[in-house]
Amino acid sequence: MNAVDAMPLPRLVRIYAADAGYEFLRLLRVPSASVPMLAFPAMFYLLFGVMFGHHGVQQATYVLGSMAAFGVMAPGLFGFGVVVAIERERGLLALKRALPVPPGAYLFAKMAMAMLFAALIFAILAVLATTAGGVHLAAAQWSRLLLVMLLGVLPFCALGLLIGTLVSGQAAAMVANLVYLPLSFLSGLWVPLDAMPHLMRAVAPLWPAYHLGRLCLQAVGMVQGSALPYAAALAGYALVFFGLAVRRLRRHG
Repeated sequence: MNAVDAMPLPRLVRIYAADAGYEFLRLLRVPSASVPMLAFPAMFYLLFGVMFGHHGVQQATYVLGSMAAFGVMAPGLFGFGVVVAIERERGLLALKRALPVPPGAYLFAKMAMAMLFAALIFAILAVLATTAGGVHLAAAQWSRLLLVMLLGVLPFCALGLLIGTLVSGQAAAMVANLVYLPLSFLSGLWVPLDAMPHLMRAVAPLWPAYHLGRLCLQAVGMVQGSALPYAAALAGYALVFFGLAVRRLRRHG
């Protein structure tokens, strides 16, 4: 039995919680990373949901759902993926594996960081939607939107982890942007799918951001139907991306 296996449960919980807190504070203290993640969804919501909101509250509500999905993609792709690429390139992943800490603490800390940023993005969008956008949702709808955002960030953590295992630290941000922006557009987060060409509508369900967008729009009452197919698709993407990333890490470090 090694030192980690012998640790009592309360100590393990403190280690996981401390690592998550340090990871969150570290990213929060890097304005070049944290400010865009928090500011862009708010800025685009005000632009498309309020300033150009020719359809009033209905458009403000729809854009709330779209920007919620757009916003929570960033912590996984950038806060998770780019950092992993940099740390892998500098040998920090190999160092962490040699330390007497729980093997899952590293990934847990980064996933918790992404979920905390998702909660902050939710809070910012909720304040803007209720004040500037005039959006009025039931408490159950707000709760559902928050839950979707917290869990919806995880598939993009897995995708970010995969990117971080494939490219260098210098190229990671560029690759993440090449995934983030086209994926958002092709999934109907910028332009409603009804306004897109038929081919783009047909292939939209291939992208994970599409399923997250549908869940967020369902949460705010703009899309009807069962949430199960979208949730199952996101879970599948998360498992596939995470499996590929772990396999890559085991082979190449």
